[in-house]
Amino acid sequence: MTEQTHTKRVFSGIKPSGGLTLGNYLGAIKRFVDTQDSGVETLYCVVDLHAITVWQDPAQLRYATRELVAAYVAAGLDPAKSILFNQSQVSAHAELGWLFNCVARMGWMNRMTQFKDKAGKNAEKVSLGLYAYPSLMAADILVYHATHVPVGEDQKQHVELTRDIAAKFNNDFGVPGFFPMPEPVIEGPATRVMNLRDATKKMSKSGESDMERINMTDDAETIAKKFKKARTDPDGIPGEVKGLDGRPEARNLVDIYAALSAQSVEAVVAEYAGAGWGAFKPALAELAVAKLAPISTEMARLMQAPDELDRILGQGAERAAAIATPNLHKAYDIVGFVRSR
Repeated sequence: MTEQTHTKRVFSGIKPSGGLTLGNYLGAIKRFVDTQDSGVETLYCVVDLHAITVWQDPAQLRYATRELVAAYVAAGLDPAKSILFNQSQVSAHAELGWLFNCVARMGWMNRMTQFKDKAGKNAEKVSLGLYAYPSLMAADILVYHATHVPVGEDQKQHVELTRDIAAKFNNDFGVPGFFPMPEPVIEGPATRVMNLRDATKKMSKSGESDMERINMTDDAETIAKKFKKARTDPDGIPGEVKGLDGRPEARNLVDIYAALSAQSVEAVVAEYAGAGWGAFKPALAELAVAKLAPISTEMARLMQAPDELDRILGQGAERAAAIATPNLHKAYDIVGFVRSR
């Protein structure tokens, strides 16, 4: 069989676990918005099937799903430009996921560091779904024949596994290039936003103190207060980027400023070289309020219109299924399944 070529297509998703933070915005949502006008087809998913790999309260899951859609739209993601949907409405994800469960090897899964981190000492008690999570993630990507996947550094291993699964399927069934080899897209400042009180830790909704993070639902006053109280070090802004080495709190705040202002870290350092934190943090707070407060306000408005959010998801799911279902059926034919025509 002749090897296929694939049109560039971008796919990524976020788990609806609630409590969206600045890390979710800068690390994912803002990047999604920036990509939608690139002329490339983009699909952005609320990966609710992944959410239930750990137990979820059903009412909270519905709320978190709608909250994430509200965040996408409030941040500027246009459902007319990008396909925005939730995973559970497109059954091809789960169906291809089962095929990949039968292609992926146990040894591959055993090497996945995120499973080890999440399972900890209780690996025998976690769900099978959590263990097989990377196989479903591969299906999420490959059911659309996606070629590029915007992810954080901590998800790079999952995209590498996706490539392994695609290669093995293509080789096992003699269909070179049927599934593409997707590329992880990890770029720009603040793709990994750190804790405002301890920048050796990732910003998380589950931190001990609310002062550690910027929530996407925070109002302007709260956003400004948190940045002004963010931990720093005795030194100010250096004259060049390498002066941030070994200074995690300083690097984190400069990275956040760069990402919010759509500048390079080098440009920010050049602009504020020699400035103290007493000047930089208020400037960062003002910038963050200008960027984030309108999103927070619009999210609140959208959450009062759940029918509108559900309509967006439903229409997106129809468009997503129109791409996914033919690819799934081709995979079924390749595997040898008999199906009605």
